[in-house]
Amino acid sequence: MAVPTLTPLSNMEISSFCSQMAMILKAGISTMEGIALMLEEAADPEEEKLLKLMDETLQSTGSFYEALSSTQAFPDYMLHMVQIGEYTGKLDEVMSALSSHYEREASISQSIKNAVTYPLIMVFMMLLVILVLVTKVMPIFNQVFRQLGSEMTGFSKAILNFGVAINRYSIVLIVLIGVLAVLVLYFAKTKSGRAAFASFTSHFAWTKSFSEKLAACRFASGMALTLSSGMSPEESLDLVSALISNDGFTGRLNTCKEALDQGEELSKSLLSAGVFSGIYARMTSIGSKTGALDEVMQEIADRYQEEIDQKFTSIIATLEPTLVIVLSLVVGMILLSVMLPLMGIMSSL
Repeated sequence: MAVPTLTPLSNMEISSFCSQMAMILKAGISTMEGIALMLEEAADPEEEKLLKLMDETLQSTGSFYEALSSTQAFPDYMLHMVQIGEYTGKLDEVMSALSSHYEREASISQSIKNAVTYPLIMVFMMLLVILVLVTKVMPIFNQVFRQLGSEMTGFSKAILNFGVAINRYSIVLIVLIGVLAVLVLYFAKTKSGRAAFASFTSHFAWTKSFSEKLAACRFASGMALTLSSGMSPEESLDLVSALISNDGFTGRLNTCKEALDQGEELSKSLLSAGVFSGIYARMTSIGSKTGALDEVMQEIADRYQEEIDQKFTSIIATLEPTLVIVLSLVVGMILLSVMLPLMGIMSSL
């Protein structure tokens, strides 16, 4: 498991680490001995640095939470849950649940990447083809027209002028592309950038619906994790709600907490606050009565994950032919705008 030091780990790296620690703890090996064993088996220099720092902290403090925190490589949610696991004596169960939780987070992130990457590639290719047409091909057609004693007019002339302008101000275009690339990296790679992008997209109907489904999936997954660790529904709700970034969903969770404070059951408060739909609220009611609320929350998280995956699959299936059609139409219009007048001139000779 190759991991960088003092930088946030990926969800899959966290899941792998938690899975290994869960197996070690369930085998009756202490965290200190477990980290020492992992350090002996470390094959990557970066992984070795991370584990060595954890081992040193464990030797001096005896706290697994402090060891993880000292690396600055693990998210706050995981650190908090590890602290709870050490306090309740259920660290092995917490690490196992964290492994599943971050595996789901990785799956969600991969689904988002799959849905965004292909359309972006198609758009880039579309713009590249159009750019070549207007800057390289159109001037050639213009020379042909002039040799035949004519000039481009109308739409073809406008496209030609656009291509000439691009060639003339190519440096400005390159600068704009560079700025755009920096903005994309900022919104994709930085925490503040992702938060700003999420806030912007939350104003649109489709993205708002998807964001809320994503928040519901993560909420249910977090509730399953905290409940399986022995926390009460109220404690679980307090912890998980602090980790949801969707403002609308957070507002509904606050309403739910207020209802819980007034003595209302969790399932009813989730339904009345609009956190879950009717069927999911009924599932929580049954889980609460049967003492299997953590399992029900896991089932809800799985169902939301399936809905998200199906939504992405549908989007990709729709975007692929749509982008191909748009590209074909744009290229066809550009070529026809010069080919039809050229054919007319040739036929009159």
